[in-house]
Parts: sequence; C-alpha cells; structure tokens
Amino acid sequence: MRLLPVRTVTAALVPAALLLPVTAAPAAVAAETPGAAGFTITDPRIKESSGLAASRLHPGVYWTHNDSDDGPYVYAVDGATGRTVARLTLTGIGTPRDVEAISLGPDGQLYVGDIGDNRGGTWDHVWIYRFPEPKTLGDATVRAEQFTVTYADGPRDAEALMVHPVTGRVYIASKNERGGGLYEGPERLSADGRNVFRRIGDVPWVTDGAFSPDGTRLTLRGYLTARTWAWADGGIRGEGERVGAPFQGQAESVTYSADGRTLLFGAEGAGSRVVAVPVAPAGADPSAAPSPGRSGAPAPGPAGGAGAAGQDGGGYGKGALVLVAGTLVVLGAKRLLRRRPKD
Repeated sequence: MRLLPVRTVTAALVPAALLLPVTAAPAAVAAETPGAAGFTITDPRIKESSGLAASRLHPGVYWTHNDSDDGPYVYAVDGATGRTVARLTLTGIGTPRDVEAISLGPDGQLYVGDIGDNRGGTWDHVWIYRFPEPKTLGDATVRAEQFTVTYADGPRDAEALMVHPVTGRVYIASKNERGGGLYEGPERLSADGRNVFRRIGDVPWVTDGAFSPDGTRLTLRGYLTARTWAWADGGIRGEGERVGAPFQGQAESVTYSADGRTLLFGAEGAGSRVVAVPVAPAGADPSAAPSPGRSGAPAPGPAGGAGAAGQDGGGYGKGALVLVAGTLVVLGAKRLLRRRPKD
C-alpha cells in the first residue's frame, strides 16, 4: 500500500535515535549466498517493491513485484547485481488491484497475494495467484491460477502472505493500526468457490512476513520493527524475539535467503535497497554480535535488536517513543494522501 512517495531512508539522513541496529552479514555468509550481503534494485520499472521471495531454482535470485498501478507482472532480480533478469507477465487472471506479497511454496510454485485493500478492509474478497517458478530466466508470459479469498470474520486489509515450506498451507497476516490477525487458509486452495481464511492468532502491525526454509520460524515485519516467532503445530509460539530490522521508511518486504542464514528486508521507492541481516543461530546470544559500525548507534540487545520485549533499556525506550510518534505522523499523512479506491 502506497503511503508517501519516499525512498529508502539511509543512515546519513536519519538521527541515531531512529535507527534500529543492524548487524553486518559475515563475509563467509555473503560469499556462500549470492545476494546475502544485500543489493539495490536498479530496474526503473520497479518503483514499489512490496514483496520478496528467494528463488530455489536460481541461487541468489529474488522475486518481487510492484504494489499497484503496474499490471500483472512479477520480476526476478539478481541479488549479486540488483539487475532484473526476468519479467513475467501473468495471464489467466483478472486485473490486479493491490498486490502486496509473494511467497514460494514447497510445490515449487510462486504464490502472489493480491490482498491489499485501498478501502481500508471493505472488499468482500481478495485474490491469490499461483504459477510454477520458471526453470529458465527470461521475459515470458505464464498462465496463473486464481484463487478467491475471504475471511471468516469479515473483510481485512493485509500485506503479508506466507506459504509454509513443509505443509504448503497459506497464511495471511492482516494489517491494522491496533494490531492484526494471523489467518490460516484451507489445507489446499481451491479454484472453485471461495477459500475461507480463519483467524488463529494475534500479531502486531505487519507489512510482510516469511517462514524460515525449514518451517520452524515465522518472521513478521512492520514499518518500524520485526519479530521472529517459533512455529510449531500450525501456529506461533511464545512472544517472539525482536530482529534487528533496518529503518527503511516505507518498509514493505522480508524474506529468508534460500539457505536460511540471512533475512533480507526491502522497501518501496525507485532504486530501493534490500538490506541483509544475519539470522542468529538457535540458542545463540545475539547480544554478543558485533555492534553496528555507525558511531553512536545503540548496541544490539537480545535477538539482534534493541532489546527483547519487556527488556528494553531506558535509551531504547526513548527511541521507541520517537518511533511511535513518527508512525503516527506517517499514518496521518496516509489518510490525507490516500488514493481514491479502485473497483
């Protein structure tokens, strides 16, 4: 969903109090996983990158798409150069309204979530598109299946769609100023009739999400923070751990690298930067990670962030208040600049 015509915010433009710490990716990981060190999307056609998914067939390639006003297109971006290596044109579907997410399932198919709602959660249905990840990269036209989605508790605005890498089940996280919900789809999507998604848990304000490749973790991000939960028995467990997500202004996307060692965070805007954050090994103490290189930035706390829930220090608490105030300003601007709804 478009908020403001902003570019990815860089450290040079943001006061230290607004920066969430990001640990640089180790050189070994960057060398083993193309794109794990982050990259800049160079294609001028990609101005509203709103989702990311790491390819399994093409190491170091990431699938993305524009938010809206673009058409039925999906782009493959080389994480080593930031250049587009394929643009797919989807056929067999209607006119996309508000495409917000993309995820790769264990069936080798890409799932595209046309799940945003410019009317603030009033459309009586949204759509998911599905098609096989191409074996060769290049501009092509592909036929996609279209699935109609409704919610058991009424319409919702959403920007996060995640396909579990083991079960293949599709999940959607709704977006709401007071917090959203995690919704579970049917065991298998059906092209006939409507696929009803049912709420199975509460989540914070979410703009994207991703499962780890082994399916044991779910990471959800918002404009200001990100958090990772353990995933077991078809749901999130515990309170989750804060992730050292970068401050990116209109932060819209997150995915795991194909090897699961890195989280990649993206944002809307022309020439947007995808930032890599290493995943802390299970049981590791993220506070022992190297501190950010920027002078004056706070040291990372538990889970590679500025402190786990309930353990934030005084300095972080003040910074959080500033971030919350900034969010309220952005939300106010969003209401003033909201586009006319599209039917």
